Amino acid sequence: FLLQVLGFEVDTVNSVQFSNHTGYAHWKGQVLNSDELHELYEGLKLNKVNRYDYVLTGYTRDTSFLAMVVDIVQELKQQNSNLVYVCDPVMGDKWNGEGSMYVPKDLLPVYRDKVVPVADIITPNQFEAELLTGRKIYTEKDALEVMDMLHAMGPETVVITSSDLQAPLGNDYLIALGSHRKTKADGTRITQRIRVESPKVDAVFVGTGDLFAAMLLAWTHKHPNNLKVACEKTVSAMQHVLQRTIKSAKAQAGEGNKPNSAQLELRMVQSKKDIENPEIIVKATVL
Repeated sequence: FLLQVLGFEVDTVNSVQFSNHTGYAHWKGQVLNSDELHELYEGLKLNKVNRYDYVLTGYTRDTSFLAMVVDIVQELKQQNSNLVYVCDPVMGDKWNGEGSMYVPKDLLPVYRDKVVPVADIITPNQFEAELLTGRKIYTEKDALEVMDMLHAMGPETVVITSSDLQAPLGNDYLIALGSHRKTKADGTRITQRIRVESPKVDAVFVGTGDLFAAMLLAWTHKHPNNLKVACEKTVSAMQHVLQRTIKSAKAQAGEGNKPNSAQLELRMVQSKKDIENPEIIVKATVL
């Protein structure tokens, strides 16, 4: 939705077809495998509409599907060497300091060894960045080194979308870190690094990672050499969506009640104007 709002023509392939997201107590549905993905891609190919500027992937539960994504991205890059693959390596997260995976564990080696090396932009959270590199993050310095390790695996742009690092602005803020590495024509490397601190919202939302990855794709497209501005627009738009969502959820739940999963569904359509033209309410610091 938000990519379409921002002017992109999108061909969507659902990696899963679920009744609802997995933040609810129950869900039913199907998980796509590589054969099914291949069949859908063949349809696009037969019509010669498989000419893309971007590929964006997120939540997946099947290793064969993920391996097929790599084959498709490589084929698309042969047709368009400027294609940008944005990968959100959705694997898990931390709750109260403890990390756990919410996809099958055998996806990790596929992401690490096959997917990340062909990606141009990756958006792991802290837990996922630790999984991919095998290195724990305790300080901002650790995080910068982990981002360097991720650059070395392939991607030019790495954004750790959320972390449990201590924010300079205080405990009520969440830190995201970004790093953009470019190799100039003469072979020299320039790395731009930024830190974004955004106000914490006291609720568990589902889909914020998807929102982040899609918006980062859009804003890096519009500001290709300015990760600072791209991240400010991405995180500011997210804040607008989350604030609208929590306000609406609390109103529905009523005084003193905790909002449920249905009430906390992200208010995307209602935030259309903020997605199109986000007022910058979160600034990034260049490190």
